[in-house]
Amino acid sequence: MPTTQRVAYVRVSSAGQNLARQLEAIGCVDKTYREYQSGSTTSQRPVLREALDYVREGDTLVVASIDRLARSLRDMLAIMEELERKGVTVEFKSQGLVIRPDGRDLTTRLILHIITAVAQSEREMIRERQAEGIAIAKQTPGKYPGRKRLLDSDQIREVRNAAAAGIPKAQIARTYGISRNTLYRYIRDAPVSQ
Repeated sequence: MPTTQRVAYVRVSSAGQNLARQLEAIGCVDKTYREYQSGSTTSQRPVLREALDYVREGDTLVVASIDRLARSLRDMLAIMEELERKGVTVEFKSQGLVIRPDGRDLTTRLILHIITAVAQSEREMIRERQAEGIAIAKQTPGKYPGRKRLLDSDQIREVRNAAAAGIPKAQIARTYGISRNTLYRYIRDAPVSQ
């Protein structure tokens, strides 16, 4: 019989965030998949897809917290169904839940579904309140100015001229300390007044 493994999946929303807390919570494992990306579905998280493809019957997928594995109840159910078919146990360290593929622990599964649904509902309420706050602020003059420009008008003009001269966009972005998305937005937007 092949040796089973404890495989960890840890995730933060961006490369600037730290995985240390999750790694500490998970403890000793045989293999760790690290993802630095936000995403509401498995298809938006390629490292998670790799981890799900890697684990096999008898393995345990260890995750620090439920919200690190799935962002919605639908996604959680799809992931858990896939892992159950493969014969993989899932362990959520923060919640102290262990979901075995035999399907016998219905109470634990119910708790998982409830926690996932509550977390999804909280995220949706936060987004809704944030959108309401922004809408109210936009109605008040000077209250919601939007994001501050990273470059002034002269610098934006220089960026556009450099791009028009054929200088590589990555080089321009590095020179001015902006992302390529920001650079493309400056190039695309209407010309800055002289």
